[in-house]
Amino acid sequence: MNMKDLRLRVGKRAEEIAVELGVAISTVRNWEQLKNVPRMTPMGFEKLMKVYQCTFEELLQAQREAGRLED
Repeated sequence: MNMKDLRLRVGKRAEEIAVELGVAISTVRNWEQLKNVPRMTPMGFEKLMKVYQCTFEELLQAQREAGRLED
């Protein structure tokens, strides 16, 4: 599972995610194209999990599968 999979699971377009999170559409696309990972405050990650309707563990898994985080 990656960031795009999380988005598709909730049935939202990348543009909707960007608006809900208050980030540029290019930011969401870069997450999905594995160019970078979300960098946020703890409150930002809480909002990210709410928008994607996922757990912190699922978010970590998406980043590990992208090869961006080490165990």
